[in-house]
Amino acid sequence: MPMNDMPKSGMPSGALVMLVLRVLRSGPIHGYAIAQRIHALSTEVLQVEEGVLYPALQKMLLKGWVTAEWGISETNRKVRFYSLTAAGRQQLDAELSDYGRVTEAIQAILRTA
Repeated sequence: MPMNDMPKSGMPSGALVMLVLRVLRSGPIHGYAIAQRIHALSTEVLQVEEGVLYPALQKMLLKGWVTAEWGISETNRKVRFYSLTAAGRQQLDAELSDYGRVTEAIQAILRTA
């Protein structure tokens, strides 16, 4: 992906699902907190916009990778808390494996080209 086509968030194409699943591995969390956690853990490099996050979460719900239930946030708002399922853990493992393989290939090119 050319640099001028990179999303403004700095999020590499295809990384969002992997990052969300990884955040959910730590336990149930609501959507806004997922975005905040990704931003904080990336030392404020990556930003996840609501218009991208919630459709991705909906797709993950439909695929059975996450579940959701209503609860009350720390700011006393009604929110959906998302949790990782067994299928989601398997998908995370697959995503991490693919990411590692691609990263190694890119590093090989950078070292030898």
